[in-house]
Amino acid sequence: MTKLIIPAIALLLAACNQTQMKYPETLKDATVDNYFGTSVEDPYRWLEDDMSQQTGEWVTAQNVLTDSFLTAIPYREKIRERLTQLWNFSRMNNLEKKGGHYFYSYNTGLQNQDVIMVKENLNDSGQVFLDPNLLSEEGTSALSMFSVSNDGKYFAYGIAKAGSDWNEFFIKEIEGNKDLDDHLKWIKFSDISWYKDGFFYSRFNEPKEGDALKGENLNNKVYYHKVGTAQSSDVLVYEDPEHPGFSFSPSVSDDERYLLVSVIESTTGNALYVKDLAKANSEFVRLVDNFENDFAFVGSIGTSLFLHTNYNAPKYKLLRVDMQNPGPEKWLDLIPENQDQVLESCSFAADKIVAKSLKDARNLLSVYSTDGNYFYDIELPGIGTVSFFNSSPNEKEAFYQFTSFNYPASIFGYNIEENTVKLVFKPEVDFNSEDYITEQVFYTSKDGTRIPMFLTHKKGIVADGTNPTLLYGYGGFNITLSPGFSVRNIVWLENGGVYAVANIRGGGEYGEDWHQAGTILNKQNVFDDFIAAAEYLVENKYTSSKKLTVFGGSNGGLLVGAVTNQRPDLFAVAIPAVGVMDMLRYHKFTIGRYWASDYGTSDDSTQFEYLYKYSPIHNINGGVEYPAVFVTTGDHDDRVVPAHSFKYIANLQSKHSGKKPTLIRIETNAGHGAGKPISKSIAEVADMWSFAFYNMGFVPYY
Repeated sequence: MTKLIIPAIALLLAACNQTQMKYPETLKDATVDNYFGTSVEDPYRWLEDDMSQQTGEWVTAQNVLTDSFLTAIPYREKIRERLTQLWNFSRMNNLEKKGGHYFYSYNTGLQNQDVIMVKENLNDSGQVFLDPNLLSEEGTSALSMFSVSNDGKYFAYGIAKAGSDWNEFFIKEIEGNKDLDDHLKWIKFSDISWYKDGFFYSRFNEPKEGDALKGENLNNKVYYHKVGTAQSSDVLVYEDPEHPGFSFSPSVSDDERYLLVSVIESTTGNALYVKDLAKANSEFVRLVDNFENDFAFVGSIGTSLFLHTNYNAPKYKLLRVDMQNPGPEKWLDLIPENQDQVLESCSFAADKIVAKSLKDARNLLSVYSTDGNYFYDIELPGIGTVSFFNSSPNEKEAFYQFTSFNYPASIFGYNIEENTVKLVFKPEVDFNSEDYITEQVFYTSKDGTRIPMFLTHKKGIVADGTNPTLLYGYGGFNITLSPGFSVRNIVWLENGGVYAVANIRGGGEYGEDWHQAGTILNKQNVFDDFIAAAEYLVENKYTSSKKLTVFGGSNGGLLVGAVTNQRPDLFAVAIPAVGVMDMLRYHKFTIGRYWASDYGTSDDSTQFEYLYKYSPIHNINGGVEYPAVFVTTGDHDDRVVPAHSFKYIANLQSKHSGKKPTLIRIETNAGHGAGKPISKSIAEVADMWSFAFYNMGFVPYY
């Protein structure tokens, strides 16, 4: 750090503290909605039209203001340079063996998109099989998924463009790496389930012009596609025109006997229909015909189906269902519910079952027989998170990834027959993990609930209230925040900062009861838990309110928006990314209706009253000095449409009485986050951390 930086920052701070920022003028209209007798103004409704010239001009003006502010921060480029150095390391993911080939994704460091590699022997160097970086100049075409046919003949894959959730499917012939003419469109959230010389998948109808990124997605259908044919020839397998809001996810048993269709109407609970493909013209058996529980297909042996479920088991269990007598009264608990752990998932590996469990938000791996007899645990490197990769069920090799806050994601091979583990790949990062420590603490929320939180920082840190601290949370949709390595957080850690992850209610850390305790009319528990986490960090002098940044994305963006409104005094900086900010209208766009199981909707009078009390857009008050706020979104986000962020920042800028900046960064050709090019990710994180450090009055050492 040069001696000139501190005076420069002091001048910048002084300038911003003397005058309030002049924001772009945002037109207000007279839109008013009536909810059960309550009039709710929505003056920025016009910003929902993301394709209009008026919205485009507003976006440009906001981005110009934001960039001018960031450009004046003298260490912004230094942070970007450091992030570029950190990100420049080789990494491997999704290693699986199918059809005699090892397939995996690989990145040499700064490639915008991971490349698919193939090798015949695990010790070989591997060859490039598919490079998505060649599909667009900016690297905005991303590989969303891939699947190898059971016979190892075909490789099918999905491509998402500019961050959209829309997928296009293509097929390669593995022998000779030959591109076929198959091209399937208008697909969202569908797997590829191979059967004979083709596969089952689901898709929507082509949207009306102008509705692709914001229109509600309805009338999902299951089709069968035969390799080498046009999509127009695909065979319709299942639809439900009486329930246009249902969506379907097909899967096929490894022996290709059963087709299972998971039916969803929200993010919680699914019905399950099963068709015996060995019987001509067989009808679907409605194995589960309600949405009260989650059922995930794990595998099959003969007529027995293995299902991972929370049916009569909030912490989950593994069921065996005999399709010759499939009534619930005949279902067998193969791996029963464990009150001390959450059974996160199960995978078939040769003649055994590998179970991944969760204890206090950290993973365990255990091996069972297919009769449910426990054998042993697989030893892991420490406290962390495991991702188990599914190879062909007859392979004796299985692979999994392990990571923790100070342990880069590494691949391990597990020999199922010999019960041995070997390290296959560990990345080399410009980061000495031995200098840092992760600890787990527990704190008490407003209603007395005990909440876990992970803290990562340098060893020997002094708790004197001066450490810049990043508090991260999510709290929704049964999603667990378990330990994971991210290069973006190193910038905080190596500057003496603390990275805190609060495992608040609404997530899956302690099973379905923990999840439900943060949904619908219990959603305030999520915000109370997060506020209590911040208070714990301040009270125990890890940091102070002047050195505390809160960050969350999507549902976590809602979290940050809500707690910023409720406790503006508690944080120095708030970064809500791609957040769900309009809780009264979220269900009217793309797939937003799926989230009703967590949020409820404004169509219900009781739920409306509850949503209205915490909705970030509707609870910004005039005369309040809010923290410095940095909103991020993408113009192609068709999951949480950018109108959420547009309307939120417009309202905040119009009412904020303080001198701290409230800005929005709108990325072009980017969506909700998946598939974002590395170059765009580095630039975005550099801007977020520069904004945070500056508004905490902290100067990084770069």
